[in-house]
Amino acid sequence: MPQALIVIDMLNRYEHEDAEPLMRSVREVLPAIEGLIGEARERDVLTVWVNDNHGDWTAGRDELVGWARGGRDGSLIEPIAPSDDQPFVVKARHSIFYGTQLEYLLRTSDIDRIVLAGQVTEQCILYSALDGYVRHFDVSIPRDAVAHIVPELADAALHMMERNMRAHVIEAAGVLDPPQQDG
Repeated sequence: MPQALIVIDMLNRYEHEDAEPLMRSVREVLPAIEGLIGEARERDVLTVWVNDNHGDWTAGRDELVGWARGGRDGSLIEPIAPSDDQPFVVKARHSIFYGTQLEYLLRTSDIDRIVLAGQVTEQCILYSALDGYVRHFDVSIPRDAVAHIVPELADAALHMMERNMRAHVIEAAGVLDPPQQDG
């Protein structure tokens, strides 16, 4: 099953009201995200970065990477900064699909399965999983590669994605191995 790793909203200056709990969570999941990016590259799995434009309608990859590096903690950016040879999609709302060309990119690449990693579990990951599900993508969420602000809401969001959207919620290790089909 052709698949893509989608790295969501990891370019962030962490200068917002709920930055502290998010930064703590990002520090915990960063090694798993970095590992997934490396594994995807080794296995030739399409990796797409999708990032909020933070209100800057002129910003693209280079501008958002530079903007994020200048924030509170560049060490949260460096390990996962998108390379120039991989697709980068700018979004303005919570879902990676809303108002973006991502679905077209995935469909023209014959992608059936998406693996969502990044932040924030109870916001952009949740809404992106729902939009992926309604677009008939097989959705996988590596629970140790998604960062949260509120742990209880993140747990509820993961449960909702698994139950209501049939998402495969598993650990990052092995997430790029397609799930076994029932029967």
